[in-house]
Amino acid sequence: MTHHEKSGLGASRPRISTGHNPLRRDTAINGLIACAVAAALFAAGASFTPGAALAQTAAATTASPVKGDPLRGKILYQGCESCHSIDDNDVGPKHRGVVGRRAGSIADYAYSPALKNSGLTWDEATLDRWLINPSALVPGTKMFFRIDDPQKRADIIAYLKEQK
Repeated sequence: MTHHEKSGLGASRPRISTGHNPLRRDTAINGLIACAVAAALFAAGASFTPGAALAQTAAATTASPVKGDPLRGKILYQGCESCHSIDDNDVGPKHRGVVGRRAGSIADYAYSPALKNSGLTWDEATLDRWLINPSALVPGTKMFFRIDDPQKRADIIAYLKEQK
């Protein structure tokens, strides 16, 4: 009799087993956490993009012609706070002063080599292209989601511009 049969769950629902290896268990838990974070980001207007959509990003190489609202951007930025903060490094780097800063330049944050060597400077147009599809703009980056809505991108960028 299997574990599921004893518990009444039936054999059709497999049990996730990580054995007795704590590293494998931590990996499984981290995977579940990553799924929860991705779901929260999606709900905040972001979407997961596992592959680079180069054609889509190439079509949107200029900044959004939409005027951003920093007050709305502050509210939308709460979705970014799963990984980022204005003043502290976290999963992602801190954002105070990001507009005008060279990408990958905060000394105490572990950027991907791809972003460190990208040569980008974060201005409105570059941030807009980044938020459309980070891995298309900088293949090999750690950031894995995008914001499809041009108004939401413009609002977040307007908020970040005020965070000097």
